[in-house]
Amino acid sequence: MTPHQLAQRLGGRRALKRRVDTEFDLIDAIASGLPVPALESVIRKGIVTPGEVYELVIPRRTLAHRKDRGQPLTAEESDRLTRVVRVAARAEEALGAADRAARWLRKPNRALEGKRPLDLLESDLGARVVERVLGRIEQGLAA
Repeated sequence: MTPHQLAQRLGGRRALKRRVDTEFDLIDAIASGLPVPALESVIRKGIVTPGEVYELVIPRRTLAHRKDRGQPLTAEESDRLTRVVRVAARAEEALGAADRAARWLRKPNRALEGKRPLDLLESDLGARVVERVLGRIEQGLAA
C-alpha cells in the first residue's frame, strides 16, 4: 500500500489538511499529529469501531478533550491510528474483501496463540507478527 493510499483511508486531504504522496509526507503528518477528523473518517468507513479506537488509539475522554479544544492527536496516537489502518488494509488485500478482513481481525487466531489480530495492534511488534501471518495467508500457507 502506498502512502497516498493509506492517507486516503485516513480521510484524504480533506481530513488530513495536507497532501500525502510520499512516505516522508506521511511521516511528517504523523509527527505533527493527525487531525481528529482523520480518526472520525476511519470510524465512519468502518475500519474500526469507536470502542476499538478507545482501546487501541486514544481513550474516550482524551478524545473528547481533543475535540473540544480543536487539538490534533499526538504523534504517538497518530502512529497507532496509522498502524491499525495499515494492517486493516493489508488484511483486506490478503483476504480479498473488507468484510472478510474485518471478521479475521476480530476472531481469535491459532497462529497468534489464540489472540485476536486486532488486539496485537497495540504495539509495533504485535503488528509485525500479524503482518507475517497475513503474508503466510497470501502465500497460501496455513495461518
